Amino acid sequence: MSTIVLKLSAQDQQKVHDYYDAQAVPTNAPGAVFMAKTPYATITSYKSGKVMFQGTEAEQEANRFGEFKAPTTTTSPKGDKLPEKFANMNVLGSDETGTGDYFGPITVAAAYVPQDKMALLKELGVKDSKMLTDAKMRAIAPAIMEAVPYSVLTLHNDKYNKVKAQGWSQGKIKALLHNQALRHVLSKIAPTKPDFILIDQFEERDTYYRHIQEEKDIIRDNVLFSTKAEQLHLSVAAASIIARYAFLSTMDQLSVEIGVELPKGASAKVDQVAANILLSQGEEALQSVTKWHFANTTKASRIAAKNRMI
Repeated sequence: MSTIVLKLSAQDQQKVHDYYDAQAVPTNAPGAVFMAKTPYATITSYKSGKVMFQGTEAEQEANRFGEFKAPTTTTSPKGDKLPEKFANMNVLGSDETGTGDYFGPITVAAAYVPQDKMALLKELGVKDSKMLTDAKMRAIAPAIMEAVPYSVLTLHNDKYNKVKAQGWSQGKIKALLHNQALRHVLSKIAPTKPDFILIDQFEERDTYYRHIQEEKDIIRDNVLFSTKAEQLHLSVAAASIIARYAFLSTMDQLSVEIGVELPKGASAKVDQVAANILLSQGEEALQSVTKWHFANTTKASRIAAKNRMI
């Protein structure tokens, strides 16, 4: 279970309360002034201005308000204990992006970084993608993709909406994509084998493997899970940048196709753009570029309905 804390102004904190008003529940938590529960997250707001998101989709929910202020949590990585000098080992890493964005796909990438490529990646500026701008990642990703073996998978919105309607959780979707991306890279580098595989942890190990238990080829050998994995090995940092680059490229393409620059995240700005698409192009067009189950769909519908009445 993930935990993310945002420190917000009183005005922005109220926006969180308004957003989750329909899902509000009573709370006796010390210092809490508001609590809401979604199917996959609990949101607790405190007198201090801090808002805590907990659950399997905490990041997705927190990203709705990420434009207000960056997360304040500075907790240490959690997960498997890593071997000594792990950062210098030959590692295959994987990460994902787009899970908290209403528009665009979920994108997963895996990258193999051996010792002899580390100096080059550092020279290119590879590090935790949260410390890099989208423009910087666009600039360095092609060179990374030339330097190391990688795989990138994009789950487009039509397929995403289909499997979500079948009851799949985001955790299951991500686990399947991670396993497939890792499998692809292992095939590319065979017979070479990495010292370890590191997955940026989004669920507990048992839950991850339960999600993919029906797959024919499940990657299990020397697999480690850790949160904040981008900070622990260049392979995950490289995978994260590649995934983000692919996500941004798809967003560019979707923006051209729909005729509107699609914003990232899941904020009020996203709701307004979605409402405009709904009014001008209809529900089918909006659904084709969104994660339809997000609460943004309801928000956009309400905005569109009000505008029709004017």
